[in-house]
Amino acid sequence: MKVAITSAGNTLESKLDERFGRCSFFVIYDTETKGMEFLPNPNIDAEEGAGPASVQLVALRNVKKIVSGEFGLKIKSLLDSLKIQMIVLKKSEKSVGEIIEMLNN
Repeated sequence: MKVAITSAGNTLESKLDERFGRCSFFVIYDTETKGMEFLPNPNIDAEEGAGPASVQLVALRNVKKIVSGEFGLKIKSLLDSLKIQMIVLKKSEKSVGEIIEMLNN
């Protein structure tokens, strides 16, 4: 299963980015192959529509779960319709590597 993690940077030591639609990077992690891909978020500076555009970006990669600090109001129904689960880690100082470790246990 593929999981998208919002990240402030492009390494495993990078912290979780609190923002979904305007996060710096998406880490696409595959729980079966343990493979990962760091995607720069092209929507980081979008004036509007960053959330839906980011949903489309990760949905195209067959993501089934998204881990982030928070999601915009319009995003929940969009993710529900795509059957993508939201995992909210409020005020988290966890690194991408720590989150991947949590997903593997």
